[in-house]
Amino acid sequence: MLSLDRPPLDLARLAPLAGPGGAFGRIEVVDTSPSTNADLVAAVRLDPTAWPAPAALVAEHQTAGRGRAGRTWETPSRAALTVSVLLRPAVPAASLGWLPLIAGPAVVRSLPDDVRRTSQVKWPNDVVVRVAGADADPLGTADPNPYGPGRRKVAGILAEVVPSGPGGRPAVVLGIGLNVSQAADELPVPTATSLALAGVHELDRTALLVRLLTEVSSAVGRWEATGGDVAAAGLDVEYAAVSATLGARVRAELADGTQVLEGEAVRLDPTGALVVRTDDGEEHSVAAGDVHHLR
Repeated sequence: MLSLDRPPLDLARLAPLAGPGGAFGRIEVVDTSPSTNADLVAAVRLDPTAWPAPAALVAEHQTAGRGRAGRTWETPSRAALTVSVLLRPAVPAASLGWLPLIAGPAVVRSLPDDVRRTSQVKWPNDVVVRVAGADADPLGTADPNPYGPGRRKVAGILAEVVPSGPGGRPAVVLGIGLNVSQAADELPVPTATSLALAGVHELDRTALLVRLLTEVSSAVGRWEATGGDVAAAGLDVEYAAVSATLGARVRAELADGTQVLEGEAVRLDPTGALVVRTDDGEEHSVAAGDVHHLR
């Protein structure tokens, strides 16, 4: 049975990240937010100087989290990590599509050892873990598990661009939601899981958040140091090493609903789009859409 002991985040342990010599200009923790992404985007538009990048907004309870394609969800209080990070990456605008792909492996590296070894990233923005006894499709054959047999989503990532003034560097808000202690009946869909359900017993959300913010900051710093060249920074290799999608047979439903592709996910193109090779040998770049892993 899962423990429902859910202490608040320890602000004293977070403080060094935003103190002198810390990696962040500001870290703000609030009790409740409809959406940390929406709130941080609005705050940056209202007063950019109040949020020196990188900065982070963390909510103990998120009531209307934002996902891809306008999807929303709620997390129980203190049961997850819901954090949005403001970045102003010193990279070409054409490279910004890589940001959530860089963040995925960073999230994996922040996870406890007992799940990190079986954690992977599903293009473009999901972190999945293998769960014992989850090989059967939980949704039935009519609506299969998009992550593939035995996998469940433990974290999601969403990047939103905040327009800047003339000549200003674009700001990006990177939202990350990590399920920590939720029980099965507290999750939004059957294909989700939490670290607790995946077998992690020591659930220190503050330690997780410190590792998460540190890993994201480090990866973005390496990316910036190469001017946005993911290959020079080794970030493309890191992504491939933990990718559940590359090499898999997939069905890609384009975001505009105009096309469904089925074939092998062979690589990422220079912008971070997924290249799918269909059975006729043609290759198609998928920049946005829903990708389902097929058996």
